[in-house]
Amino acid sequence: MLDHPAVILVRPQMGENIGATARAMLNFGLEHLRLVAPRDGWPNPRAAALASGAGRVLDNVQVYDDLRGAQDGFDFIMATTARGRDLAKPVFTPEGAAEEMRTQMQAGARVAVMFGPERSGLENDDLAAANALITIPVNPDFASLNLAQSVLLMGYEWRKQTTQNAPMTQHLAGSRWPAQAEIQALADHYEDRLDEAGFFFPAHKAAPMKQNLRNLWSRLPLNDADIRMFHGMLRQLIRAHKDKG
Repeated sequence: MLDHPAVILVRPQMGENIGATARAMLNFGLEHLRLVAPRDGWPNPRAAALASGAGRVLDNVQVYDDLRGAQDGFDFIMATTARGRDLAKPVFTPEGAAEEMRTQMQAGARVAVMFGPERSGLENDDLAAANALITIPVNPDFASLNLAQSVLLMGYEWRKQTTQNAPMTQHLAGSRWPAQAEIQALADHYEDRLDEAGFFFPAHKAAPMKQNLRNLWSRLPLNDADIRMFHGMLRQLIRAHKDKG
């Protein structure tokens, strides 16, 4: 998984597009594909028909009921979106995204790219779990891109990175990128304690406040030591408050 980014298709609607995605992936050396709640179930014979020689990608597909499960095991996740979502995250072009993925992977991170359903794209809740966004600079008068075309474009940009001798940034010595599950656990920890403290008030604003908080955690460049420190700070604050009470 450290050799190349994984592709996560979130709620894909057509087996043909999954098959065409597998073909596009293998064209550029990408073989790790995860599916989140495919509309027509899995396996899908229509996907195999469109894969055209890329059957080994489909043979190793991993299927998940929800996005959180599909993100498990990754440290840095980028999400493709065609529209601005008012989320304070870094936004890259496909070329810039490939450069960032290469940098992250050189530092030891396990990287994935998310693509949304064919008709609607990724929702805000999906994007909130990503570390950064990718926007393809298409013609605004005809912005529609097929799912497999989007994957193909990202695969091409990634392949360029592997065939060029661009300098790479090293991660801090003695630290590692936390897994996505560790960031999610940190978000859960703070959300639960803040909920108990009545922070999410008034009630009708609770959901967007929680989404903004999760968005904050996912975009921070945290290492494993940072994760432990944030957990420890919160535990100490709660312990001190109880002692005073």
